[in-house]
Amino acid sequence: AQAQTQTSRQPAPVMSVEGAGWLTRPDRIQEEDPDRMLAALDIKKGSVVADIGAGVGYHVWRIAEIVGPTGKVIGEDIQEGMVQLLKKNIDDRKLRNVEIILGTPTDPKLPKNTIDLVLMVDVYHEFSEPDTMMRRIQEALKPDGRLVLVEFRKEDPGVPIQPLHKMSVQEVRSELESAGFKFQRSLEFLPWQHVIIFSASQ
Repeated sequence: AQAQTQTSRQPAPVMSVEGAGWLTRPDRIQEEDPDRMLAALDIKKGSVVADIGAGVGYHVWRIAEIVGPTGKVIGEDIQEGMVQLLKKNIDDRKLRNVEIILGTPTDPKLPKNTIDLVLMVDVYHEFSEPDTMMRRIQEALKPDGRLVLVEFRKEDPGVPIQPLHKMSVQEVRSELESAGFKFQRSLEFLPWQHVIIFSASQ
């Protein structure tokens, strides 16, 4: 079954650093409502949160405020250009509770058994080797940790995103459950995206 997840769905191409402007476009507030999305996750002060595929840090600086000085945010990306932009954005905001990691397509290089929440916003569908990545993410999560995927709704033809960049809840569930995660719930209050929440172990 694991081999099938590699071949049954074509991964989308990774957004290049040339697309970084799209990540901070003014319309993103209305289209994706990031503050409401993060508030719905009930992230506790002092938590350790990893944002995988963090890009320029759009969610990182928001999470840094939520977890506070006793918490930590790990911003990870696989592109050096994105990581440089992320570092600049974090430095400009003088955030002291953010760690930045340059990962690879098969390893986000997270410390094992330390993460309370892994967040992936419009990222999972770009993984070229999802099985390997999800094993590494599972190793990084604490036993009571959570995994949250935000993905554009494949079920809704009105969402103006290329099909390769959309996923259905059922697609996500079938792949993540076979990787050992337990589906908790899907939140559907965002205009275009699912917020799909899993616990680290079944």
